[in-house]
Amino acid sequence: MHLLEKFSYCPKCGSKHFNVSTEKSKKCKNCGFEYYMNPSAATAAFIVNGRGELLVERRGKEPAKGTLDLPGGFSDPGETAEEGVMREVKEETGLEVTRADYLFSLPNIYLYSGMNIHTLDFFFRCEVPSDAEPLAADDAAECFWMPLKDIPIEQFGLRSIRQALYLFLESWQQQKL
Repeated sequence: MHLLEKFSYCPKCGSKHFNVSTEKSKKCKNCGFEYYMNPSAATAAFIVNGRGELLVERRGKEPAKGTLDLPGGFSDPGETAEEGVMREVKEETGLEVTRADYLFSLPNIYLYSGMNIHTLDFFFRCEVPSDAEPLAADDAAECFWMPLKDIPIEQFGLRSIRQALYLFLESWQQQKL
């Protein structure tokens, strides 16, 4: 299936002559407008407390409802990835991020409303006040601290989060040696 198969009409002129042009675009034969399907920007936060525990959430909504996750979500138009991760952490946990350091990014496919949405997920190491306690809200059904040594990666429902956890925990183990 082509990325833009669900889009049948040109978003500029409304023509039904909106056809596949390239692997990631469709072009209107009527007005010449070409639309490119680029990935949506998303963020996720690694928040580790002084006891060596990672802040983990249980997803309250699909996709992967009920599985484990990291705080994060989609970036809004006009905000940086850093602003996006800070906002998402606040919305989902009530915690104020005092520092967000970029770690790495991973491509992902996010199933939303029956469509595969391509994303580029940006991962950050975030700091919050040491005495802060999370309170689940928004997309998070619950949030809690989990020892880094006990993270059950297979219980995290999103592929890019699992990949990121492997990378993060590998780095954490190397730093402890």
